Amino acid sequence: MTPLVGSIRHALGLTAAQRGRELFDQSAQHDGQRFRNVKPRPVEGIGKTLGIAWNLLFNKPDGTAPASALPVDALSPEQLRAAPDRSLYRLGHSTMLLKLRGQFWLTDPVFAERASPFRRFGPKRFHAPPIALADLPPLRGVILSHDHYDHLDRETVLALAATTGVFLTPLGVGDRLIEWGIDASKIRQLDWWQQVEIDGLAFTATPAQHFSGRSLFDGNSTLWASWVIVDDALRVFFSGDTGYFDGFKTIGERLGPFDVTLLETGAYDAQWPYVHMQPDETVQAHVDLRGHWLVPVHNGTFDLARHRWQEPYERIVGLSAARGIALATPRMGERLDLSAPHRGEKWWREIEERVQETVTPRRWFSCRHGRQASS
Repeated sequence: MTPLVGSIRHALGLTAAQRGRELFDQSAQHDGQRFRNVKPRPVEGIGKTLGIAWNLLFNKPDGTAPASALPVDALSPEQLRAAPDRSLYRLGHSTMLLKLRGQFWLTDPVFAERASPFRRFGPKRFHAPPIALADLPPLRGVILSHDHYDHLDRETVLALAATTGVFLTPLGVGDRLIEWGIDASKIRQLDWWQQVEIDGLAFTATPAQHFSGRSLFDGNSTLWASWVIVDDALRVFFSGDTGYFDGFKTIGERLGPFDVTLLETGAYDAQWPYVHMQPDETVQAHVDLRGHWLVPVHNGTFDLARHRWQEPYERIVGLSAARGIALATPRMGERLDLSAPHRGEKWWREIEERVQETVTPRRWFSCRHGRQASS
């Protein structure tokens, strides 16, 4: 195969149906051709789809990206080795590093500069990861929620392959990894409600309301999932990407209550309510799950919607306070103790204050000299 042909095949993608996995036929989520949600998503016309894409690419309002650098706590390998068990570090977007029973687990790893199939085009990171990919400790496992580019980066996964013990994926996502060259013996593919135990930890793939695909031709050929992680009495929920649906209540009844919920709070829009949650829905999902501490994720790293970049934080703070929900908002790289979380600072406000401090003197100088203020 020539490099050109290989690049084209990688860009177009092969559907999971073409790979003919027998597991799909056994899944209630698979209709023989594609995976589906419990409640079917309304079919949207090509006109609406193109309109959404146009607005995202060419009609963005101001403020969807921060005007200055985000505060990030740098991490070192030595810090991570010395960290106590049940530590969690946000590395960006939906990438979380957890230390459980002396070993490290990583969710939805994306260390790429862009959440995109292209190196020079697509949503660019607001910040560098708190630790370089090469400096990560060996991982006991990687936990994947689905195959979208802001949750699964090919180069990141390939770089981690040699030092990762196991990859936990929804059905079909593991096939992608195998196609990329990951050792099939390291991959565990799970359907919704299936569980695997590894070194005393229990991992359950649970339902989500979303979709999948990495090209125009492979939509819903792989499954999407949320995850439940259980370490003795500690229970953690990781949402991946999802719209709000009745499944949260079912998960809470069957596997809750949860000490910590890592719930999607960002990249939402009224035009796509079935695949991403508004902040008020995030709060309701946390309640449905019977969660204690809520940690909003899927924000602060990539510009993936038309809301102001800090809006998810501001809205979730107000909504959580109104309902008496314990909210933790750690900075990127800041340690969160899963056994006893802390609230964290409203660090996103530092950026606005910093910008205002820079702009205000310039405005004062202009007015003093009788010229119109510039902003």
